Amino acid sequence: MTNERTPLISEENRHISQPISTTQERIEAQLPERSQSSDSLPKNAREAHNIIYERFSRREKAVVVSIVSYVGIIPLFVSGTFFPSIPDIAKDLDTNAEMVNLAVSVAVLAASIGVFIGASFSGFYGRRPVYIVGLPFLVMGSLRVAMSKTIEELMVWRFFQTIGVSFGLSVGAAVIGDLYKLEERGTAMGIFFGACLIGPALAPVVGGLAAHYASWRVMQVGLGVGGLGAFACVLLFLPETSFPGTRGIDKRRAELGTDDIPFTIPNPFAAIALLRSPNITAISLCGTAVLMTDYVLLLPLPYTIAKRYGIENQAVIGLLYAPIGVGNFVGAPLAGWLSDRVLRKMLKKRGGVWCPEDRLRPTLLAAAVFVPLSVLGVGIIAHYVPGPLGLTLIMICFFFNGLGVDMVLSPCSAYVVDIMHSRSAESVAATSGLRSLLMSISVSAIAPSINHFGILWTNTISALIAWAGFGLLWTVIKYGETMRNWVNVGYSTAETN
Repeated sequence: MTNERTPLISEENRHISQPISTTQERIEAQLPERSQSSDSLPKNAREAHNIIYERFSRREKAVVVSIVSYVGIIPLFVSGTFFPSIPDIAKDLDTNAEMVNLAVSVAVLAASIGVFIGASFSGFYGRRPVYIVGLPFLVMGSLRVAMSKTIEELMVWRFFQTIGVSFGLSVGAAVIGDLYKLEERGTAMGIFFGACLIGPALAPVVGGLAAHYASWRVMQVGLGVGGLGAFACVLLFLPETSFPGTRGIDKRRAELGTDDIPFTIPNPFAAIALLRSPNITAISLCGTAVLMTDYVLLLPLPYTIAKRYGIENQAVIGLLYAPIGVGNFVGAPLAGWLSDRVLRKMLKKRGGVWCPEDRLRPTLLAAAVFVPLSVLGVGIIAHYVPGPLGLTLIMICFFFNGLGVDMVLSPCSAYVVDIMHSRSAESVAATSGLRSLLMSISVSAIAPSINHFGILWTNTISALIAWAGFGLLWTVIKYGETMRNWVNVGYSTAETN
């Protein structure tokens, strides 16, 4: 296969890798006229390829990033506002917390399915249609969740609610890949994730306030209204960002020589084949290990930390979630900026030769220290340190956990887009889909583990798993190029990024 360690700046003449649509007048105006003569081809293939990132102005890019970030924040609100409401939902539906926790597993399972569907459709029809079709499911599901009378009914509509917006992060990450070139992508991805991850900071607070002063049902109606607003923004202001001529429907039209193409349902699980790549699978498993620490801390919080320190007010319980969200909000853009900086530094050091794994180097500190030690610290402090001091120390650990988790996940998402740029949505879907599937199984074990082993041992196990994730991340950084040579899944090169 082609070696990805290829110069970003090449003096040789090369054809432009990505097809350019004749409908994109702005690009046509900047591209040289093509002919069979090599003299008519651009001398700098990298600069010629980067023209495609100039389709949108900085202002237009800012609008697009704002819209996809708005949609991306919604699934985090769907999950984050649910946690503080679990006791009220259990009481209202005459069931127990363990049964309501199953609704969390159902939502995670829906997310694992939804990302694959969204990715396959975005690759064939484009990014915009996925938003237009998916968001109405969110609106309908949210309203029906609010009207649920039984736990079974809640689970069914929670599935539709989640699947309707589960593509938010994966397709949003693909949109960022469509808009920004390699050397800018980490920072842009960090801003996107940072904006999305305002959700974990605000969602539990909003959910706790709604549960305490109104009803958990009011929060679900609010999610439906928010989804309706997102749908209006997409309909009015979101353009199609896919590279011209690269969508599946564009290629089908070119093959058949007609624009009249029958409706096609792409295989939603084609992206699973990308997990043949040891790099992508390792990144997904690392993300699972890291993100699982968030769920170990957040999911049982009303019955662990809140109970340990005598907090019963739902609004105050919601505030306990905020430090993790603040850490997420700080960590994502910081990690993105660092990954771009390290990438540029290593490019200069290597004489313009690109090694994709350089982007992952800034994640090591967070994966080895911040994430595992924070979840372990919460277990130790909750077990041994009572009173305000214990609660304060736990809030500090929460912040460092949120910071560390996103300092790992943000560069990992940018890395996956880098190495699979032509199938960016599918590659992000493969990683997040596997992660969600594994977490849908793992999440259901958190409450039984705490009941049986206690918070200290449960958090210790989570920390050990997080350290295993660090080991996978280190392996990818150290041996990433060798691992990519094991299985060729169509990796991008410097010229196609």
